[in-house]
This record gives sequence, C-alpha cells and structure tokens, in this order.
Amino acid sequence: MPSSVKHETWVVLLTPPGRGAIATLRVEGPDAMGAVEATVRMGGHHALRGMPFDRIVLGQIGEDRHSGEPIVLRRRADGSVQLHCHGGLAAVRRIETALLRQGCRPLGWRDWAQRRHDDPIQAAARSALADAPTQRTAAILLDQYHGALRHALDEIQAALHSGDAETAGRAIDALLARARLGQHLVRAWRVVLTGRPNVGKSTLLNAILGYRRAIVHHAPGTTRDVLTADTAIDGWPVELSDTAGLWRSEHPIDRAGVERAEAQAAEADLVVLVFDLAQPWSEPDRELLERWPSALVVHNKCDLAAEATGRPEGLMTSALTGQGIEALLDAIADRLVPRPPPPGAAVPFTSEQIEGLRLAAAALADGDRTEAMPRPEM
Repeated sequence: MPSSVKHETWVVLLTPPGRGAIATLRVEGPDAMGAVEATVRMGGHHALRGMPFDRIVLGQIGEDRHSGEPIVLRRRADGSVQLHCHGGLAAVRRIETALLRQGCRPLGWRDWAQRRHDDPIQAAARSALADAPTQRTAAILLDQYHGALRHALDEIQAALHSGDAETAGRAIDALLARARLGQHLVRAWRVVLTGRPNVGKSTLLNAILGYRRAIVHHAPGTTRDVLTADTAIDGWPVELSDTAGLWRSEHPIDRAGVERAEAQAAEADLVVLVFDLAQPWSEPDRELLERWPSALVVHNKCDLAAEATGRPEGLMTSALTGQGIEALLDAIADRLVPRPPPPGAAVPFTSEQIEGLRLAAAALADGDRTEAMPRPEM
C-alpha cells in the first residue's frame, strides 16, 4: 500500500444506504481521534481519547441539543473510532460532511474491506457476500472466504512444484467445471418462458412465483413485453421472464414483442419451451423445438383433454391446478446446477479467478508448468 494511503484519515460508511434504524461509520487513520473530537460534542465534555476502549459514549453534532444529531461513539483499540447514528441518509451525510471538513477522506466499504485483507480471494468473497441473494449462495461464498478456493490453488501449486502435472490439471478442470455456478452466486440465472401464444406461459409464471405477476387473458398475444420477476429455485437466484408468444403477425407492436422475446431467449441461461397439451402437435411447434433443441420442454394444461400424439418427451404441468409445478422447479434447478458443490468445496467466483484458471489450463496443455502456476492476485 502506498505510504500516502497509509497516512490518510478515512471515513467509511459500513452499513448499507437507506432508512435503517442505525447507521455505522468508521473513522480510521492517524488523525481519527482528533477529527472525531473536533466534530462531535461529547456528553459531559469528556475527551474521547481518555475513554477506555469500547466504552459507549454519547455525543452529538451541533451545539443546539434540539437540532443536534445524536451519536453513539466507541473508541477502538486499533486507533479507529466507530460512530453510530440514525440510519437516515440526511443524518449520515451530515456526519460525513462534518468529518470531511476536518480533513477526513471518504472511502467505500468495499475498498476498505479490500485493504484489510492480504488475500485477494478473501477480500473478494467478503465483498461478494454482501450481494449474495440467497442463503445457499452465501454459504458457498463463505466457504471461499474461509479459504476453500485458496487451499485448492495451493494444492495445484504444490502439485506443479512436485512435477505432478496430471494431478494439477485435474484440479484445474474441477474448478473450471464450477465456474458457471461461481458466476451466478451473486448474479441471478436468467430463465425465460417462451412458446406460442396462449399456451399458458403467464399463468405458469404466476404458478412458479406463487403470486400474480403477469396479467393472464385468453386472447392470444396478451403479453407483448417481457415481464421479469426475481425468485429463488432450490436456493439458486433466478430471474424468471415471461415473453410474448412466438407467432407470425403483421401488426408492428406484435412483431416488436416477438423480437424482444427472441432476444431474451437468445441471452437466457435456460429456455423453458411451453406447449399447449390441449392442442394437437403442429408444424409451428416442431419448428420451435428445432430452434431451441436444448430447451426444457413443458407440456402445459394437462388438466384438460390431452393430445399427446407425436409430442416429444417433456414435463406435464397444469399452471391452473399446480400439477407438475414442483417437478418443473426441480428440473429447472437440475438444468442450472446439475452437480451442486458439497459443503466446503472450492468454487471460483470472479471473472479474474476464472480467467486465471483458463490461462493455467491452456499453459498446462502446452506443457508450460511455470505459466500454469496460480497467480498470487487470484
């Protein structure tokens, strides 16, 4: 770390922005105590530096006890000071502004966390944990924070040092096999429901979500835009999209809806292709299946008279009665994450880590064990 950075005094907002009950700021650096004492009026006029460590001290910003901002302070053994105040943005900004006038500099909490860790993997995991949308993905990131990925990289390095390129190669391949999952620990998988008009996509979306998100109507082409909703399936974060029915129309609005639906499906991690089981299998159905051969096939409206002749294999569902919905959720989860990692497994989760592993695999394939060594910044 540059010496100029070491000699700065920083103010860091540790809690997320919003209207929370309490906000916490941390002031650290060579002049942390002086900046806080010059900013905060202490209860009883005691000097903060004379207080025992971690003693709770009351104070306020502003001389007027009616208009002043109340603050709870804690002097820490590492020389920093923590300030706890009302969680509203106005209160936080008032305190930050006052500290900046005393020469403090603002520092984002992610940059602050990065500075506190010598291991870049641990720093990245700590940052990513704040964005983990589900308990399951947070648990995987917590494993990486506690050293799962670093341990795996150290073992690869040890194998390469000993000349065991085969063991190192298998370990790199195992990590890369989990790269796709790692990229979705904080970013939702994109799952798109598509198919011809009036096959029940919107009703199916509502059935999966458990609440009414999409407007349902019996007229073809009701959904003309892409409707999205965030959810979790088997603990994996998912952005679920309901798209316009795929059909040939001369109406410009309908054509625009179809184009958006096709673009959404092209970028999806998984396409769920929905067909109407109550209608005969048709040539347009076959064309859709040929267009998305890897799609998860769903035959909806199984509560009605079924027309199964000539149909490909697929899941049978009824969005109205709920039949087959649990099986559909299981199938989506299995398609997204076919082999969930066991507890404590190493999972690369940043683009830099994954790119480093790919470069290592390529170097090893070329017989270059030196270039295959995991880089320290991974």
